[in-house]
Amino acid sequence: MWLHGFTQSRNSAHQFRSILAGRFELLTFDLPGHGESSQIHASLEETADLLVQSLPDEPVFLGGYSYGARVALHVAVRHPERVGQLVLLSASRGIEDPLERMARERRDKQLADRIGEIGVTAFLDEWLSQPMFSQLPIDPVERAARSSDAVGLAESLRRSGTGTQGFLGPSIQKLPMRTLCVAGTSDTKFSTEALAIAELAPLGWAELLQGASHAAHLEKPEECADVIMGYLTSASSS
Repeated sequence: MWLHGFTQSRNSAHQFRSILAGRFELLTFDLPGHGESSQIHASLEETADLLVQSLPDEPVFLGGYSYGARVALHVAVRHPERVGQLVLLSASRGIEDPLERMARERRDKQLADRIGEIGVTAFLDEWLSQPMFSQLPIDPVERAARSSDAVGLAESLRRSGTGTQGFLGPSIQKLPMRTLCVAGTSDTKFSTEALAIAELAPLGWAELLQGASHAAHLEKPEECADVIMGYLTSASSS
């Protein structure tokens, strides 16, 4: 199962997903506030519990990007028996300092208000103009796959933004599954997070993609997919 990032949908990352689908049966879902789930509004914990209801009975390889990675991490923490292996791309443990977390939550709410003020199209233009997305290739298919419901995206920020997330460091130390943490070397913040999560997880491993930034699976879909597929299949071949 692969979980998309904020403003994306289950149809995002088409090149990356097509490569994974050549090796695995790939499941994708629209997360709350996005795509066909835009009318569903849920916290990270609630989202994790909802996803588990849709999982097969046997443990799955669970992966996600950014917001989707934070959801995947919550599934692994809350329902470890349902996750065979975990893949986190540009993930965050959360913010440890309570005051910093409160400040981030305020910024997330201001950003949510901004969506209502300027509309989704203008908001997506602003969102994708951030430096961490400067290396994204021009891809009309990817842009068309972005979510378009203003209320849904705003509620996603309010209920599941990074500021709402508790610090998961202690919980990561208890994860029983193999955990791959991926980030681009040009994304300093999330490279640091990937290394930190991999060090905390008992069976953690980090892979940094040279020259990639935040959305490494969109910038370098083949390289990113190869790293993930190699990791997921290495356990059975070792």
